[in-house]
Amino acid sequence: MGNILSCSQRVYSNYERGELDIPTEILIKLADYYDVSVDYILNRTDSIQTVR
Repeated sequence: MGNILSCSQRVYSNYERGELDIPTEILIKLADYYDVSVDYILNRTDSIQTVR
């Protein structure tokens, strides 16, 4: 996942554990990779559909 997001595995682990806030650029990459909305990743919606 670190390669996909252009960050180290250590940084990605820190994101997962909540030790670092995830930058907007990384949130967008995650949303694109999983084909979901950023709101879904942030738990602001239950709908996994993306708006394109």
